[in-house]
Amino acid sequence: MTGVCSTLLGALAVVPIGLSAVIFGQARSVERTVPLATDPPPRVDGLIGARSTGRPLTMAVLGDSFAASFGATRPRETLGVLLATALSRRAGRQVLLHRPAFVGAMSADLPPQVDAALRLAPDIAVIYVGGNDVTRFTPYRTAARHLGDAVRRLRDSGCQVFVGTVPDLGVLPPLRPPLRWLASVRSRRLATAQTAAVVAAGGHPISLAELLNPYFAADSVRMFGADRFHPSPDGYARAAAVSLPPLIAALRAEGVLSGGLLMDSDRSGGRG
Repeated sequence: MTGVCSTLLGALAVVPIGLSAVIFGQARSVERTVPLATDPPPRVDGLIGARSTGRPLTMAVLGDSFAASFGATRPRETLGVLLATALSRRAGRQVLLHRPAFVGAMSADLPPQVDAALRLAPDIAVIYVGGNDVTRFTPYRTAARHLGDAVRRLRDSGCQVFVGTVPDLGVLPPLRPPLRWLASVRSRRLATAQTAAVVAAGGHPISLAELLNPYFAADSVRMFGADRFHPSPDGYARAAAVSLPPLIAALRAEGVLSGGLLMDSDRSGGRG
């Protein structure tokens, strides 16, 4: 979400002049207080979980700084490792984690991430993207189309795909009305478009605005990191906690997770 305020200024052409001046002033003020993303998130690619018999599950995490867990300082604090660890325990198998997500990514940046993921024939892919599309004013349909295309390619490989739709960015502590209102409206409209695109492509949407935002709104001091824009380790832990139940439920509904275990035979048709 780096650079959020400068890019929000693209909306000023569609609001009254007086309101535009207020938003401009707020955006410049907030931009001066948010540090640039300079330190990359911890590396996390590799096997997760206790050694076990059977083929490891392969999981890819795609998307933006949220997916990459910018602000985390240790691998175990990242969304990818948190989800892979929980899944390994539920499945009784190791998880081979691959994270092509990177800081600053937009929905249009998903194709090369999908290419990287498909080289490992993932069983499960988790995508968190959209925050930068909100702040850089990507048209909703355009962002949703890029996301839907990514989900469809992954599904065509036999991969189960889960998408955390963009949370409501109006919860960001530095934002004040009317800038907060503008971010909230754009977030919710994009999330709606994302949900439709993900379902149409055969994926499973996870509504972060509904499941995650209440925790960040209730305890912003603990949930946000030092820059007050990206989550803290506690925030990423909460994001993993709300993502896991719908992920497990969908895997069971699809017949992939049975009796608490993910079966080797479940992907035989998808690998060709």
